[in-house]
Amino acid sequence: MKILLVASEVTPFAKTGGLADVAGALPQALAGLGHDVRIFMPWYHAVSEQHPATETLKLALKVEIDGLRRSAGVRRGCLGDIPVYFLDYPEFFQRQGLYGTPAGDYPDNAWRFGLFCRAVLDALPQLDFQPDVLHLNDWQTGLIPVLLRSELKADPFYAGTGTVMTIHNLGYQGLFPPETLAELGLDPALFHMEGLEYYGRLSFLKGGLLFADRITTVSPTYCEEIQTAPFGHGFEGILQKRRKDLAGILNGIDCRQWDPERDPALAAPYSAAHPEGKERNKQALQGRLGLDEDERLPILAMITRLATQKGLDILEAAWPRLLRRPLQFVLLGDGEQQHREFFKKLQNRYRGRISITLGFDDSLARQIYAGSDLFLMPSHYEPCGLGQLIALRYGSIPLVRRTGGLADTVRDADQEPGGNGFVFGPPTADALLRALDRALRRYRDASGWSRLVAGALREDFSWERSAGRYVEIYQQAREAANSRAKDN
Repeated sequence: MKILLVASEVTPFAKTGGLADVAGALPQALAGLGHDVRIFMPWYHAVSEQHPATETLKLALKVEIDGLRRSAGVRRGCLGDIPVYFLDYPEFFQRQGLYGTPAGDYPDNAWRFGLFCRAVLDALPQLDFQPDVLHLNDWQTGLIPVLLRSELKADPFYAGTGTVMTIHNLGYQGLFPPETLAELGLDPALFHMEGLEYYGRLSFLKGGLLFADRITTVSPTYCEEIQTAPFGHGFEGILQKRRKDLAGILNGIDCRQWDPERDPALAAPYSAAHPEGKERNKQALQGRLGLDEDERLPILAMITRLATQKGLDILEAAWPRLLRRPLQFVLLGDGEQQHREFFKKLQNRYRGRISITLGFDDSLARQIYAGSDLFLMPSHYEPCGLGQLIALRYGSIPLVRRTGGLADTVRDADQEPGGNGFVFGPPTADALLRALDRALRRYRDASGWSRLVAGALREDFSWERSAGRYVEIYQQAREAANSRAKDN
């Protein structure tokens, strides 16, 4: 099949979250299955700084936004053997942030990603690449199915092209004022309750959910959750109506990128067959972060965006009692100001027992995965979560709340044969601490803990199985598009 994955961020070019990891790893797994896969994303400032070796293509893209006919270019790079096309429009994308600044989103994000959606569809005929399916990701690409089913519905180039819309986080919906519809040159007839209108505003994501041939999300449990009011963010009715076209496919991780046996950031390599190097990584992490080098104390770690969604409020409520437990605590992350302030106050307290690093450091993150004993994810909701998958890959035992992809990937070691972590249900400090106490009891049983770590190191969350499931969805989308083309 010919597959074009369209995303606003792709690892290693630009990243703010798990979307980028999926958009970087899934195409490689699909290519490994023999498919012709390509990627389209914006040419951000960060990409131009770190990956300048690209080819400028001789394409003439003309996109009208806010009454101005704008000329955009396309650059071509690669991810391994996979072609990557970058939309080059400096006015919109040569900025420090992908979507905004610490003060908030860019006010012209609708124009930026409206132009991106139109430009992708304008570019493909000129690239002479006619995809069987367009795999779209999150709200930034949500207008592409809308344009295909409205303005381009009679275009023979796209007659058999199916669309798949993947929800990575339903909380981000691409909401803009109603006048945005005219600014983007969209048909006014689309602005109604059964179209793009969402409580008086325009929603890019709603367009994708209504007009895509198939919809996926990033774990089976999250797929069920988003069809209910607590998790649906107002879109549960749409998703219930499209239930037969909706599937939850669990994310994987790139096991070549995350490999404790070959990771150059680590103090020592290790594996399920030779796990002894993990202890050396713990000692190295304690030394780097100024923690007491005490092997009797487990390291409880978090690598996270500092956001209430991630359960930071639960952790903060548990904090005084958590510190009474025999453990060390390590956090790496940045994000919302209220949580940033909480942890900033702790940076120079409890020396030898805790380490707080505000920001992000890839090398340190890898060392934390390798050196920690427990990995904490108390999320209120978690579409899939990659942290727990990477933690298992590095033998750090997840302690998670039972939600979304965490529920699909972490099995409680006290409740299930072959369990690989510790799970709690209610989003409360008491529930978190009870699960932590169970984990600490297991840690004090040296042989039992070693078996738990060995089992974690043998877990397989590679992309191959999930990639095969995506191919099935692509085939369904292409069949739906072909059927629609015959009807037209």
